[in-house]
Amino acid sequence: MISASAVKELRELTGSGMMDCKKALTESNGDMEKAIEFLREKGLAAAAKKAGRVASEGIVDSYIHGGGRIGVLIEVNSETDFVAANEEFRQFVKDMAMQVAASNPLYVKREEVDSHIIEKEREIYKAQALNEGKPEKIIEKMVEGRIEKYYKEICLLEQPFIKDTDKTVQEVLSSLIAKIGENISIRRFVRFERGEGLAKKEDNFAEEVMSQLNK
Repeated sequence: MISASAVKELRELTGSGMMDCKKALTESNGDMEKAIEFLREKGLAAAAKKAGRVASEGIVDSYIHGGGRIGVLIEVNSETDFVAANEEFRQFVKDMAMQVAASNPLYVKREEVDSHIIEKEREIYKAQALNEGKPEKIIEKMVEGRIEKYYKEICLLEQPFIKDTDKTVQEVLSSLIAKIGENISIRRFVRFERGEGLAKKEDNFAEEVMSQLNK
């Protein structure tokens, strides 16, 4: 028997509907962690079904950090202007602007990365592995592992979410899509850093952005 308090707790943790929470707890025999995993998987599946829909509404938002040291413009699209006015949607856009400021991705998703760039990285990683004296038979796996890590560094959707590093940006986006019921897509962003390309002292902008989040 699933208690009402357990359903309520799961709903508060995930933002999912009452019936979905009850079903998740039933399927997982009352195990809260498994129930959360069940809902996440369901949300990802629901998001995938909506991914093909055209999202041409939405908003362009900005984030300025450190008295003008870093500036970000980002466009996030939704299917309707109704969702574009949704508070959770707008908070997500703001979070993404801060994510770009803190983590400095170069692309939204891996499909945008030019194949020549990846091949160049692959050559570098292979040379590094050979120089490290790694056996030939494991070098290919090592190189592919480093390529995957590279994607996670440069692609916004694959980065750990700055507010909850146990989740990727893609997982946060997919959960929002499932909750709101519309396709949402991060279309593009641009990040400016004062003095970029000029010699200057090193600053840890990720830590600064996080410290502002915690105020």
